[in-house]
Amino acid sequence: MQRMENDPLRPRIVESDDGSHTLRVDALNEHYHSHKGALQESNYVFLKMGLELFNERDHIRILEVGFGTGLNALLTALSTKGPSVHYVALETHPLELDLVRQLNYPMTVPGDQVETLFEAIHQAPWNQPLAINDRFTIEKRETALQDLPPIDLVDLVYFDAFAPHAQPELWEPAIWIALIERINAKGVLVTYCAKGQVRRDMQAAGFIVERLEGPPGKREMLRATKP
Repeated sequence: MQRMENDPLRPRIVESDDGSHTLRVDALNEHYHSHKGALQESNYVFLKMGLELFNERDHIRILEVGFGTGLNALLTALSTKGPSVHYVALETHPLELDLVRQLNYPMTVPGDQVETLFEAIHQAPWNQPLAINDRFTIEKRETALQDLPPIDLVDLVYFDAFAPHAQPELWEPAIWIALIERINAKGVLVTYCAKGQVRRDMQAAGFIVERLEGPPGKREMLRATKP
């Protein structure tokens, strides 16, 4: 969905504390990534506390709720230590390419061919899988989690929706019930959020939930495992 120039929800680029860009939606008082450090947050919450648990696996499936800027997908695609990945990313409001191309991730994310990979991820067609390389296949779905049709079970969920005050419908108890049904046994969900009600709702859905030290600027985060 394209946003008009005068759309009050149109995000604007801001620089986070680690020098990497995030996007801010003023009307929601919300950022796409932490203003305390976008790159630091993504690396810590989703890769260190999520993806690295699967380093001994040959292949995994990831579901991301909130594709947004594509930063989490980019960092995952750049990872060379762990398994090959089939990455399903959900987004109801895809960003315009001209905005995406202004983000400074090609300059702030370490690695080879970062700009080429970032462009390939955003140029990938919606609603069908595309192999970016022999280790990373992306399948972007322009849909809400609530409307996602049945897919193969996943091993890891990156839950990166806007915070509960901005997007409450994605933090309801029914969401965790729907997600646990889409995850393989011993699969994991990671999120930056550490609200007590979210933790209790995850536990009620059947997850085993850990409160972990958070990324820079945030005291805690949550990691949930399906028994």
